[in-house]
Amino acid sequence: MSSSLNELREPLKNAIQLALQVKRPWKYVQSIELILTFRGVDVKKQQEFRFRDTVFLPKGVGKDIKVCVVTDDAMVQKAIEAGAFMGIGKSDLAKIDKKNAKKIANRCDWILVKSDLMGVAGRVLGPALGPRGKAPIPFPPTADIPQLITRYKNAIRLHSKEQPWVGCKIGVEKMSIDELVENAIHVLSYVEEKIKRPLLTVAKIYVKTTSSPAIEVV
Repeated sequence: MSSSLNELREPLKNAIQLALQVKRPWKYVQSIELILTFRGVDVKKQQEFRFRDTVFLPKGVGKDIKVCVVTDDAMVQKAIEAGAFMGIGKSDLAKIDKKNAKKIANRCDWILVKSDLMGVAGRVLGPALGPRGKAPIPFPPTADIPQLITRYKNAIRLHSKEQPWVGCKIGVEKMSIDELVENAIHVLSYVEEKIKRPLLTVAKIYVKTTSSPAIEVV
């Protein structure tokens, strides 16, 4: 982590607190979002500024993340016991129709697939997952499934299109400010490492809740 990012801890804390103060009093738990806008960047030419990444937050996401595991029949129960929201065995995978594929895509945040089942999973689940930005994620046969599930329960998607900005959730309002700051710094460090230049030289940073305006981190 660069020293300039470490110096953002207090400004991040202040910005998050302000976003929480000005949010609308909605009944549900609101997300806290981090947004980066890039200056002087052509994302069509500078591929490092295009994101389709998964980031694992050190303090978690503050809510229950639903992980689906597609694996051998004998491993389905182990996946459920390890915390998977849903387990799909090899014998059941090919029986899933379009309607049920959409239900799975809507209900699950992450779909982890044993690598040798990716071909079938892609054909069966891919058409429903693709439009929702939830492409199946392969894992090797030797993977520690409980550990894998735990990791993805703390994961967020860092995605951008052809616009010079990227954003993601860093938690929810019921988390502590320090936890949110720690998650934000982790994401910022990830981005800085990917673009291979000091982040503050090319980006402005904002935070917001679901209902608040974006607050610049200064």
